[in-house]
Amino acid sequence: MPEVRIIPLLGVHEVREGDDLAALIGEAAGKKPGIQSGDVVVVTQKIVSKAEGRIVSLDNVTPSAEAERLAIETEKDPRLVELILSESNRIVRQRGPILITETKHGFVCANAGIDASNVGPEGLVSLLPENPDASAAAIRRGIHERTGADVAVIVTDTFGRAWREGHTNVAIGVAGMLPFADYVGQTDPHGYELRVSTLAVADELAAAAELVLGKTAGTPAAVIRGVEARGEGSARELVIPEERDLFR
Repeated sequence: MPEVRIIPLLGVHEVREGDDLAALIGEAAGKKPGIQSGDVVVVTQKIVSKAEGRIVSLDNVTPSAEAERLAIETEKDPRLVELILSESNRIVRQRGPILITETKHGFVCANAGIDASNVGPEGLVSLLPENPDASAAAIRRGIHERTGADVAVIVTDTFGRAWREGHTNVAIGVAGMLPFADYVGQTDPHGYELRVSTLAVADELAAAAELVLGKTAGTPAAVIRGVEARGEGSARELVIPEERDLFR
């Protein structure tokens, strides 16, 4: 079995709109660990949203009547509710203060993925990137142009999980790798043929990277080395299509 290393990239400064994330990641990697072909570069959603101008001041949001109504039921700021509605296809579940929505990307998560942590002064919130797969692809291209390294890139965010307590990081953007490891048709050591063993390896790598990124350490990127990341895929493939959604 190969040795897998997860290396935090320290020294990424506070990201602002228009910043070149590939350049910042390359500078943070430096000579050690550097970036090598075959690496998986994991980047948090927050710095992608900052670089892409997806930070919004609630002072600039005018809530609709529907947002005002839901704000009373959820005890949320009506301006935040308006943003949640504008970033969502539908409300999946609303009970008390909980508001679970399906985002325009197809992700099912709390508050359409809108978050106020690690953003800046009170009143600022971050929206998810408009196209996280395209964001991952742009970072991948930028790293290749600067270093010559052929890497995979995963953009991560923190989601809750149905029927389980706690949160974990998942892949919301993928470039340069297949999001799944498919073992269907292979046999286990006892000769049993695997029929349903398709692992969401992009989500597994996103969760593993969180072990060195943390929520308060100010480390928004990491390199995972020793994983065979091959093919071309997208995080969109991780979303169950509507026709197979048993809970819709």
